[in-house]
Amino acid sequence: MRILGLDLGSKTIGVAVSDPLGFTAQGLTTIRRTNKEKDIAEIKKFCDEYDAKTILIGLPKNMNGTIGPSGEIAMAFGKMIEEELNVEVKFWDERLTTVAAQRAMLEADLSRSKRKKIVDKVASTYILQGYLDMISK
Repeated sequence: MRILGLDLGSKTIGVAVSDPLGFTAQGLTTIRRTNKEKDIAEIKKFCDEYDAKTILIGLPKNMNGTIGPSGEIAMAFGKMIEEELNVEVKFWDERLTTVAAQRAMLEADLSRSKRKKIVDKVASTYILQGYLDMISK
């Protein structure tokens, strides 16, 4: 069973998937957001294609660990996904994942325009890989 990882943004959603054994995360794509119904339909396509029964959503927290408005939006969207797609939704602290993704892409010497296109996909990979590392211990 695979796990789908999501990095929710206001304009895009980064998507990653685990390998069948749950050891590694691989970035898939970035979904351009339109409306909630279409966003969920896009996510459903990946759930169906990869037979994902669990979705891991990056939970944006404040640096002091509290959940702010962005975190509340992510939790509400996760609840909607859970109800619409009948999958288990879990959340993972995503603090600094975008920073780590940007750093990795800078080290890979990617241009600013390329980084902008894939940052959410890379961040979703960091979110999912962090979770996979934790559950494999």
